[in-house]
Amino acid sequence: MATDYYALLEVPPTATTEEIKKAFRLQIAKYHPDKVQHLGQEFQAMAAERAAALTEAYRLLCDAVRRAEYDARASSEPQVDAAGSPRAAPAAPSRAPEAYTPPPAPPVQDEAPRGRAFAHERATGAAFVRQAMVGRFRHALDTVTRDYDPGDVRGFDIACNPKSGFFGRAKGPTLLARYVDRVDAASIADAWGHAVKAVPRDEVCVFLMGSAMAPAAELATAINEQRRRTRSATITLIPVDARDWDAKMPTDAPAIAKTLIARLRTGA
Repeated sequence: MATDYYALLEVPPTATTEEIKKAFRLQIAKYHPDKVQHLGQEFQAMAAERAAALTEAYRLLCDAVRRAEYDARASSEPQVDAAGSPRAAPAAPSRAPEAYTPPPAPPVQDEAPRGRAFAHERATGAAFVRQAMVGRFRHALDTVTRDYDPGDVRGFDIACNPKSGFFGRAKGPTLLARYVDRVDAASIADAWGHAVKAVPRDEVCVFLMGSAMAPAAELATAINEQRRRTRSATITLIPVDARDWDAKMPTDAPAIAKTLIARLRTGA
């Protein structure tokens, strides 16, 4: 079964060459080696595989002859997306008898399936990024939190609690981490609210990771606003730019948080 290159690049079958080039540049940037070099080998291999598929889609769809042949095959072959899931074949495009012309817009009834295909491709890419970032954070956490036990807190990707010993609970805050597409005032308020509900009395350190960050002033204002609203809670929230692991570290952040961020930055 053939891969749906249009869905892979998130363009319709009627896309022009310039639109395909633009889509390719946007997609390939997500999987450039510089963007994944701080991740594990497994995720680097996944990124390389996806980048290769994007490159093949770009080269084929920008070649008029190869694109015409591809469209002809697509009209009769089942297609799969980048994850290997079957997709219904598009309707055969119409062409002039002796010269290739771009395929016409698909029928109205095909718009919904195609839209679902684009949504699936976007979700696949987002899931890859999320999995890579959370995996990298978890690996670093495992190397610096020997006095912690893994937990499960609703609303967070990762949770760790200080181990209990003969003389009661070990010192240190509960550690919570969540990945979001963008760290901003809204995501800070949501994470803060979940942390207060989950651990209402103990000290908590929240790492809010994202592939995009709001301006530093907006982040500081949002954190101060949450502190004002929940004075009874002992929460430290640390915005983390997952692209380079740069963190907006407050001066009173717990030592374990500083150690963890340092480990993420070095990749050790």
